[in-house]
Amino acid sequence: MSTTTARPTPSSPMSDAAAMCVESMQLMANGTAADFERVVHPDAVNREARQEPPAARQPGPAGFYATALWLRSAFADLAFEVHAVAAQGDLVVVHNTMSGRQVGTMVSYDDAGAVAEAFPPRGRRFASTQTHWFRIADGMVIEHWANRDDLATAAQLGWVPPSPGYLFRMARAKRRARRAAKRT
Repeated sequence: MSTTTARPTPSSPMSDAAAMCVESMQLMANGTAADFERVVHPDAVNREARQEPPAARQPGPAGFYATALWLRSAFADLAFEVHAVAAQGDLVVVHNTMSGRQVGTMVSYDDAGAVAEAFPPRGRRFASTQTHWFRIADGMVIEHWANRDDLATAAQLGWVPPSPGYLFRMARAKRRARRAAKRT
């Protein structure tokens, strides 16, 4: 399988923005809070955070870093293979494959920030396609949203269709996650 990566040219003003958006995705796997402060605008909004922990819903670098910590708590070997990048005006689009191995419980949240579901680890690997959209302001990411193949991820990780035993493990994991959320 051949992979094509659109690489911006150094002379293009959007090339810096495109490279920064790709970097912001790579930071999800291994960046520090300071790294996010360098590329994420203080007023940035992550439109995907509505199913993430409450800490990930705050604006700016702290919210994006909280998303990274949430992903890292569930997935080892987290990686984003970039296939193509397109930029127009203040908009950058990155098509990629996210991959990793589930080693921790993946918890999703409802609109109120309460634990909605918990998927305990099975140690399985996954690789699924995504398209991330970024808006740039003042040379930094100010808005992010994405289209992801979550069903492919869930199927590869064995979340769907769930076996009766896995449903039981999910219920236990959800109870534990709810107790942990009350303590914080």
